[in-house]
Amino acid sequence: MFKNIRTSEENKEVVAQLTRKLNLGTENIIARMAYSYSISQDRKLSLNDLKDSGGKEYSRAVLFGDYDDIYIGLLCVHYNIYKTDKNLSKFIKLHIDDGLQLINKEIMKAPNIDGFDFLVELVSDKIGAI
Repeated sequence: MFKNIRTSEENKEVVAQLTRKLNLGTENIIARMAYSYSISQDRKLSLNDLKDSGGKEYSRAVLFGDYDDIYIGLLCVHYNIYKTDKNLSKFIKLHIDDGLQLINKEIMKAPNIDGFDFLVELVSDKIGAI
């Protein structure tokens, strides 16, 4: 099981900017959103696309809080792996980095959107797709 996850160096600034822009809480909240958003895209990411680890570091407790079993369970179901899989932390990192990039692109399309409206729009889009 992992103890720490580091974003890519590029995403160190992205997570800081998104945290300021969206005003939804601390950087770990944005990292959780990025992770969940990436997994919600229903794509399997390749370990070959793993980026550097020169960015923001999160401990497991800070990243997922009291809900680490749920966040890890989402990933395990998505990839059909067990929570002791040797690549678990790599998949988590992949999805955090991917999600930060995805959210950043969405925010760039609507630069005047605030965090609450952004979340409402995401939820509305998912509900509308059902």
